[in-house]
Amino acid sequence: MKFVSAQDEQGLFVGLLNEAEDQVLPLGRTEEKMTGFASLPASMAECIAMGEEFIEKAQAVAAWAGEHRAEEGAYLPLTGLTLLAPIPRPSKNIFCVGKNYAEHAVELGSKEDIPEDVIIFTKASTSVIGPKQPIPLHSEVTKELDYEGELAVVIGKEGKGIKQEDALDHVFGYTIINDVTARDLQSRHKQYFIGKSLDGSCPMGPWIVHASSIADPNQLNIETRVNGEIRQSSNTRQLIFPIAKIIEELSKGMTLEPGDVIATGTPAGVGKGMKPPSFLASGDMVEITVEGIGTLSNPVR
Repeated sequence: MKFVSAQDEQGLFVGLLNEAEDQVLPLGRTEEKMTGFASLPASMAECIAMGEEFIEKAQAVAAWAGEHRAEEGAYLPLTGLTLLAPIPRPSKNIFCVGKNYAEHAVELGSKEDIPEDVIIFTKASTSVIGPKQPIPLHSEVTKELDYEGELAVVIGKEGKGIKQEDALDHVFGYTIINDVTARDLQSRHKQYFIGKSLDGSCPMGPWIVHASSIADPNQLNIETRVNGEIRQSSNTRQLIFPIAKIIEELSKGMTLEPGDVIATGTPAGVGKGMKPPSFLASGDMVEITVEGIGTLSNPVR
């Protein structure tokens, strides 16, 4: 199941993607046709907070829509919709894992930079944009804007002190994040936050794939292309700290809540690591593909 946050002339809604036919089923609107009452919210974060009830209702609505497809016309063409980030404004900053692929740690430093413990930083929630939305170049504040393709985890069940063996039970689903980074700001300020949190520096999407559709999130191919050129190509099995370990570490003394988003780290191949470095420029197109999820595409302007 792939869930989108979308907008049309009637407003915002959460939809279920029929990727084979490039169509989206608006869940709340269709539920109202089915029952006369819409209990499903138009906000992805609120839907996720419903827990298993949301999945059960989404499945029921999809089944009804399939049976009444011809007469109801509930499905909308994907081309006529504006897709937003699946969670357009997370209630918290995005949790991010630094240097979680050994080759990436080395390309920006040396073998001594490969971490022994999980490195966590955050990106401001105001940095989130959706698929196809332009990444601002911010030429007035940075000359070294870089890309980082990453698998992202969306928490579905609240938890604190979560053990690794239970961690994936707390995951609602998976999406893609481009952890856009102003490298010069990162170096100048000796920390991550400012260089990671410029407006528009967290493209997310194009949708959330429910956890039930991903057999093993630690076995997914991930690839980043800039203007069609492959820059990053790896697999999440190369993560130093797998997803369950990240969740365990984050939840030690901190409550994870439904709708929290965790970016799991980027592989080698970022612009700063190239010789010579190759940073983003106006007119560039960045495309990040994660196996089983899809492709997140954003132009740079």
